[in-house]
Amino acid sequence: MAVQVEEPPALPEERGPDGGPFDEKADILVVDDLPEKLLVFRTVLEDLGQNLVLVRSGTDALREILQREFAVILLDVNMPSMDGFETATLIRQHRRSAHTPIIFITSYADEMQTARGYSLGAVDYILSPVVPEVLRSKVSVFVSLYLMRRQVRRQADARAAMMAAHAARRVAEENDRRSAFLAHASRALSSSLEITVAMNQLVELLVPSLAPLAVLLLIDPELGAGEMLAAAVRPGHARLQWFAGPETALAPGIRAALHAAANRGRRTTVAEEALKPLTAASFGLAPADAEFPLLRSAAAVPMVFGERVLGAVLVASGNPDDASAGAQAGMVGELAARAATAFENARLYRILQREILERQAAQEELQQSNQRKDEFLAMMSHELRNPLAPIHTAVEVIRRVAAPHPRVTWALDIADRQLRQMTRLIEELLDVARISQGKIALKRETMDLNTVIVQGVETVQPFIDSRRQVLSVALPEEPAWLLGDVARLTQVIANLLHNAAKYSPEGTDIALASWFEDDDIVVSVRDQGIGIDEELLTRIFDLFAQGQRGLDRAQGGLGVGLTLARRLTEMHGGQIEVFSEGRDRGSEFKIRLPRVAAVPEAGQIASALPSAPRLEPQRILIVDDNRDAAAGVAAVLELEGHQVRTAGDGEEALAIVAAYRPSVVVLDIGLPLLDGYEVARRMRKMPETEDALLIALTGYGQNEDRQAALGAGFDHHFVKPAEPNALLACIHHWFERRTSERRTVSPSSATK
Repeated sequence: MAVQVEEPPALPEERGPDGGPFDEKADILVVDDLPEKLLVFRTVLEDLGQNLVLVRSGTDALREILQREFAVILLDVNMPSMDGFETATLIRQHRRSAHTPIIFITSYADEMQTARGYSLGAVDYILSPVVPEVLRSKVSVFVSLYLMRRQVRRQADARAAMMAAHAARRVAEENDRRSAFLAHASRALSSSLEITVAMNQLVELLVPSLAPLAVLLLIDPELGAGEMLAAAVRPGHARLQWFAGPETALAPGIRAALHAAANRGRRTTVAEEALKPLTAASFGLAPADAEFPLLRSAAAVPMVFGERVLGAVLVASGNPDDASAGAQAGMVGELAARAATAFENARLYRILQREILERQAAQEELQQSNQRKDEFLAMMSHELRNPLAPIHTAVEVIRRVAAPHPRVTWALDIADRQLRQMTRLIEELLDVARISQGKIALKRETMDLNTVIVQGVETVQPFIDSRRQVLSVALPEEPAWLLGDVARLTQVIANLLHNAAKYSPEGTDIALASWFEDDDIVVSVRDQGIGIDEELLTRIFDLFAQGQRGLDRAQGGLGVGLTLARRLTEMHGGQIEVFSEGRDRGSEFKIRLPRVAAVPEAGQIASALPSAPRLEPQRILIVDDNRDAAAGVAAVLELEGHQVRTAGDGEEALAIVAAYRPSVVVLDIGLPLLDGYEVARRMRKMPETEDALLIALTGYGQNEDRQAALGAGFDHHFVKPAEPNALLACIHHWFERRTSERRTVSPSSATK
C-alpha cells in the first residue's frame, strides 16, 4: 500500500492580551477555621505557584465561590457554625462550582462519614496531619486538569477564530458552520474524563459529519496501546456500524498508515488504489459481506499533546483528494488536536485514579497499623499500671502507719506527686490521637503557679545536674494564683527546662524567672545554648513543618514537645513566645498566663480528695494475679478495719466465695485461667455474691473497657493506680445506700 507523508500546518503560538505568552494561575480555595492550619496549607501549597484563597468559615467560602472559579477546594470537615458537609452541599448548588473537585481534610473519617463525603462529590479524603508531598501532589493534579481545561477553551477560541478568518474569505455560511461544529466538539470532547467516552465522542463527531468511515487507534500505554475503535455508515443507512477491539482486526495497510502518522507526527495519506479492495471486514465491522461505502481518499492524523503521542485517527471518504478533501483534512486535524487535549486529561485522570486506589490501599494499611498501635498502647499502659498500683498503695500505707516526721512527709509527698505525674503520662499513651487533635481535657483548679514551677524544676533538676549546668530560679514573693491544670502546666514548665538543658552545652547557666505584668503572670526560661535560626523562629512550634524540614540541631528536633507546650498554654488562655538572636546566641521562651483574683480556701489546697469516713467492717475479697498489688490494696483496707482475703486467679476466687461470702469484691480484669469479666458474670449468678459490691480495679482504662465491665456485672470501674480514699469512699457510699434501702423496706415488712 502506497503511503505519503505530508507536513502538518504550523499553528500560531498562543499569546496573552499583552502580546506575551499565557502565564495563568489557578485559584485554590482552602477552608479551615484554625489559623494555624491555614498557615500550614499556605506553606505546603505555595510552591505550586498558584493563587491561594484562605478563608475560615463556610460562609466566607460561599462568598468567594460567587466571585471566582476555583480549580480545587480543600475543605475542613469539622468547623463551627457550618461544617464541611453543609458547605459542600451549598457549593454543589452553584452552577459554577457544581463540578469543582472537593478534597475533604479531616482528623477522623469513618465509613459513614467517607460515604457521605463522596456522595457530595468529594474526590478524596486526606487525614490530618497531612503529608505535604501527598497533599501537594493531589492538588497539583487537579490544578493541571483545570488549567488544561482552560487551555482547551482558550485554544478552542483561538482555533475557531483562525478558522473563521479563513472561512470568511470563502463563504460566510461555511464559517458559521465550522465555528459551531468546533464549539460543539470542544464541549463534547471535554465532557468526560473517561477515555472510552472521549473515543466515542471523537468518532461520532467524524462520522458521518466529515466522513463515512473513521478509525481511532490508541498509542499511549497509559490509555491502552493497541486498542482501536472503528465506525462506518453504510449508503442509505443512518445507523452507524461499530467495532472496538485490538488493532489486529484492521487491514495491514490501515494499521501501517495509523502507525506512520503516530511515529512521524505528520498527516499520512493512503493512495486511492489501496482503498479499492477494502471491505467491512478490513475494519473489523460485521457482517463482513455487508454493503460498504466506496472509498477514494483516506488520511491518518496523529493526536499529539506536547511531546506525547497519544494516538492516531484515520478518516476515509468517497471524495477524491482534492481541495474539498483538503478542507476536510484541516477539520480532522483540528478535531485531532482537541481530542489530544481531552485524551491527555483522560490519561492524567487514569493516573490519578490509580494513585488514589494505591493510596487508599496504603491508607487501609495505615489504619490497620494504627489499630495495632492502639492495641499495643492499651496493653503497654496496662502493664505499666500494674507496677504503679502496688507502689501507690504502699505509699498510702506508709503515710497512714508511719510516725509523723517532716522528712517522711516530704519524701511521701514527692513520691505521691511523681506517681501522679507518671500516671497522667501513661494516660496520654492511650489518647495519642486526642493529643494530636488538640483535644486534651484539663482538670482545672485554683492554684499557685509558683508551686507548679517548683514541681517542674524538681522533675528536671536531675537532668540539669547530670550536665553540670546551673539553674537559677527567681519567683515573686506573693502567690501567683491562676485557674489551670497542675499536671499539664508542670509538664509545660518541665518541657521548656528540659529543652533548655538539652540544647545548651554542659556547664552553662539556665535562668528561670517569673513576674507579674498587668493581669498576667509571665514565666521566662533563658539558656546559653545553640540558639535558633531566624527562619525557624516562626515555625518552631509547627508540628507539620517538623516532618518536612528538620531544625538542624544535633540533639534532635523540637517540633512535638514545643507544639504540645503551645497547645497546653493556649488551652489555659495564655500564649508562648520564643526569642533568639541566632545560632549560638541562646534562646528564651516566655509563657504568659492570665491571673485570677480569687484565693482558694485552705481546705481546697490541703488535699485533692477528702478522707473517706469510717464504716462498719466488711468482708472484702481482693482478686489480682499481681500479689504485690493485691497485698497493697489489702493493707489499706485492713487499716480501715475491714476483713480482707486475697485470691490470685478467677477459679481460686470462685472457690473462696462459697465459704467466705464477701460483701465487697475488688476484682482485676486481666486474670489467668478466667478473666475478670467471666468471674464477675459467675459471681452474679451465685447466691453468696449476687448482691455484693463488685469493683473492677484494672489497668484497662479505655471507654470500651468501662462499658464491658458494667455489662459483665461490675458496679464500678477503677483504673490502676486508684486513689485509696476514692476506693474507700466508693465502699462507704455503697454501704450507706444499702443501709438506707433496708430501713425503707423494714417498716413494710413489719406490717405484713
